[in-house]
Amino acid sequence: MPITVGDSIQPSTLLHMGDNGPEEIDIAKHIAGKRVVIFGLPGAYTSTCTMAHLPSFIRTHDAFLEKGIDEIICVAVNDVFVMSHWGETTGATAAGITMLSDWSSAFGKSIGMTFDAPAVGYIQRIARCAMIVNDGVVEVLQIEESRSTCEMTAGETLLEMV
Repeated sequence: MPITVGDSIQPSTLLHMGDNGPEEIDIAKHIAGKRVVIFGLPGAYTSTCTMAHLPSFIRTHDAFLEKGIDEIICVAVNDVFVMSHWGETTGATAAGITMLSDWSSAFGKSIGMTFDAPAVGYIQRIARCAMIVNDGVVEVLQIEESRSTCEMTAGETLLEMV
């Protein structure tokens, strides 16, 4: 069952590329005491994720900070090296977006939002979603009905809800 407004983000280990290589991050501890945006997407370098979803948060990053958001976090089921490279090549890292690898689908499973599409090699990927989380509790949750669209989960749409 998918996470809903009012639910808490549960502990799950994600990976982030630090200065000295991959670093484990417990997402629940990482966001404690902060108001953050977390957006999940099916995969780095995929068309909608690269052309629409990630760029929408690059464009709106500063406006979110002006509205009191402490951090914007992108999560996908890719390895940490892919997430790091994708963040660098798209400008997301330079814009200040935290790129996290859900390498084992732990986060996606914890929020009840994984899906499989074996025909394209997707196993336990995160459904396209975006949320505002305050001290670990979901305040706003947007979920796309179609994996190939980015309307309800776009940065601009979520920004209107802050």
